[in-house]
Amino acid sequence: MNQNAEGTLPIDTPEAAADPEEAVGGAEEAVGGTERAAVAGPATAREQHSDGSEEAERHRRLAAWRASDRLLWHGSADARLGERLAALAADAGAVHDLDEQVDLYGDGVVAELEGRVAALLGFPAAAFFPTGTMAQQVALRCWAGRTGNRTVALHPLAHPEVHERGALEAVGGLRTVHPTREPRLPTADEIRGLDEPFGTLMLELPLRDAGFVLPEWDELVEAVEAAREMEAVVHFDGARLWECATHFGRALDEIAGLADSVYVSFYKSLAGLSGAVLAGPESLVAEARAWRHRYGGQVFQQYPAALSALLGLERQLPRLPSYVAHARTVAAALSAGLAEEPGVPWFRVHPDPPHTHQFQVWLPFDAGPLDEAGVRQAEETGVTLFRHWFPARSGPPGVSTTEVTVSSPGLSWSADDVRTALADFMARVPAGGGRGRR
Repeated sequence: MNQNAEGTLPIDTPEAAADPEEAVGGAEEAVGGTERAAVAGPATAREQHSDGSEEAERHRRLAAWRASDRLLWHGSADARLGERLAALAADAGAVHDLDEQVDLYGDGVVAELEGRVAALLGFPAAAFFPTGTMAQQVALRCWAGRTGNRTVALHPLAHPEVHERGALEAVGGLRTVHPTREPRLPTADEIRGLDEPFGTLMLELPLRDAGFVLPEWDELVEAVEAAREMEAVVHFDGARLWECATHFGRALDEIAGLADSVYVSFYKSLAGLSGAVLAGPESLVAEARAWRHRYGGQVFQQYPAALSALLGLERQLPRLPSYVAHARTVAAALSAGLAEEPGVPWFRVHPDPPHTHQFQVWLPFDAGPLDEAGVRQAEETGVTLFRHWFPARSGPPGVSTTEVTVSSPGLSWSADDVRTALADFMARVPAGGGRGRR
């Protein structure tokens, strides 16, 4: 349900700003069950950062989240250095022989990770990159050279368009066209309707800034077929591909097999430290390794990132279907609770039901009071329901959105738990604290 009896439907073009504190939403095993008493108390954190700056508020939020007894997920920024290092040292031996030599320029444990991912995705080869931004830029420029067309068709909310400072054009000399501006992946007809040729179709699965949305399986197949009819190759931005299998009802290798190349990330859903892999044909991956060197990605040693990625594949990947399933329970409880809130003229839980274990919540209030309500709830009750709110980039003023992730800590929340936490949260949003709040 997207509205209650008092209100009207919200706008349909959600665009959440990125925030490094919690946007990745997946490192629930990194902290290893931090006790609330083991971190600085909320009052102490608030006293230490009382200047009202954004950095001070960020520290306050992190302190409150770390100290929470109940939350829906752990963000990768929640943990401290010592916690991450200790957890990696304690667990890495379960996925790799620690008596081996450290990697040098991509051999050893890094090569093992590449082989593991290539097999999972059904490709003959894969290359590890220090960042997904680099992996994807390299992939797209390699395909441009092979197709002879430097135009990439992609969504205007795709990561390269929103979060990479124009790097495709500034660094790679590529240009982009948009088959649609709707907050969803393009349809086959929209792809065929482009009035100029393109060499590569890039599809972000799921499309994060539109609400972690996915097409239906038949729609995805038809979109890929449309690109091939136009003699283009297909690349998947699969930063969050790992959690798409439940929605599509297909194995990872069948999903990835629709594309000519796929990039996947390790620090989002799999709780890794950093890093990404580009998988594809052997010749493409060989060329990508050459460009990786030119881009400064030929890193001397990367074993911490590689070991944490292997741990993610071993421990987090099998759990993702349960996270996706429970995200639907959480989203339904939020919708039901918001529908009963008399001071909420309208709301949106998007998509409904969620396509993955992540989704958006929209409210017609300013972000500041919503942030304050969430932090106070965490500080005073030890419960973190929502994290950071952002002003919506489109639509009227006074509309805010947040991203919700459900992972291991959230599995213990019943629908009643969610509604109780929501009621407590809304009670902390002051009347007049946002437009429309009564």
